[in-house]
Amino acid sequence: MKVNRRWFMALMPVLFLTYLSQSVFASPVELSLDDSINLALKNNYDIKIAKSDREKYLWAIDQAKANKGVALSYTHTAERYDTPPTIYVPNYTWTTDFDNLVSLTLPLYSGGKLESLINQAKLDLTVAELDLAVAKQQLKLNVVTYYFNVLEYRNEVATCQETVNNYTEHLNLVQAKYDLGMVAKTDVLSSKVDLADAQDSLIKAQNNYYNAIATLNNAIGLDHGTEVQLKDDFKYEKNTLTLEDCLNYAISHRLELAQYKAKVASAEDDVSIANSNYRPTVDMTLTQGWSDDSFPGGKNGNWLAKVTASVSLFDSGLTNSKVQQAKHSLVKVHDQASQKRDAILLDVRQYYLSMREAERRIDTSYVTVNQAEENLMIEKARYEAGTGTNLDILDAVLSLDKAKKNYTQALYDYNTAKANLDQAMGLSVE
Repeated sequence: MKVNRRWFMALMPVLFLTYLSQSVFASPVELSLDDSINLALKNNYDIKIAKSDREKYLWAIDQAKANKGVALSYTHTAERYDTPPTIYVPNYTWTTDFDNLVSLTLPLYSGGKLESLINQAKLDLTVAELDLAVAKQQLKLNVVTYYFNVLEYRNEVATCQETVNNYTEHLNLVQAKYDLGMVAKTDVLSSKVDLADAQDSLIKAQNNYYNAIATLNNAIGLDHGTEVQLKDDFKYEKNTLTLEDCLNYAISHRLELAQYKAKVASAEDDVSIANSNYRPTVDMTLTQGWSDDSFPGGKNGNWLAKVTASVSLFDSGLTNSKVQQAKHSLVKVHDQASQKRDAILLDVRQYYLSMREAERRIDTSYVTVNQAEENLMIEKARYEAGTGTNLDILDAVLSLDKAKKNYTQALYDYNTAKANLDQAMGLSVE
């Protein structure tokens, strides 16, 4: 018994320090909206993947340019072979030969094919860089939405808790009146039922809140179970832009439209590449060789300089098929660009109208909250004075709960529609 006690006393400081450490590490992470966006831009895998793609296309430009440059090669060949007998040499003879060849080649003219491939590689890099910027814009929108989801459920939890408190306070009053024989038991039962419903709503709201935090943590690169405390709250900042302003801005700044401009140019290069098969190609080759029967074969040098021109005279329609395919692909990209433009303008219009609709609901729901709070105060006073009914109180609590949730929903809808509008217009992340 004494041994166990000594062990316990020895472990007490360790246990105490462990408790303090857990308390420190368990403290919530405070996050503003800007903090969340910056963390996401730093940690999110979509951004890392887009950066890798950009680097890949950067090297693809060097690859395309290399095809147009000088190529230098060295070849060493070691041979040993036998020669059949002839009338002059009656026996098989063995021959040993060592050859060395240095060759330099340079394409002088490719019919525009190599130039088009280089230009395509540059356009691919442009698209990749725009992909990175688009990924950042989409990530920002996602984080803003997730952040607002946490705010919405946090406010909903507070509203549900207030409703539970109001029902609990009223139930205590009803129970006291019932104990004095002033009200019927049905008042107590109906009050308990409404309290239970409010408690269920609170439990659901709390679960939604914790799930929303996990989703936000996942987007910004934190452990899913990290406890966070949001610094910001919903706010109403009026957007003074007109719908026409937003549409014009989107046409000028939406990155996807710039991407399709590059894709159209790349498709035009495909047509040029296909047409290059109709044109001749010209290459220059310089070689220097050495050969003898002793390793490494550095004697008997000889050199060669040549220019080779070739043109396809007949290919059974192969080149024409490639040209037609490239032309139809170009038409397809043009149509996709127009389709994307229409979709962007539709998004801008819908998000703008949704923002204005939510803006109007903010004003009306705010007034409704004030009226519901005043109505609940009046009904409480009437019930305590004996002139009001239990149903009036329950309805007043429910009306206040609904009014506050409508107000929170209006703020959420306004802020999320505004964030979606910013993304649809092509506002930069920085």
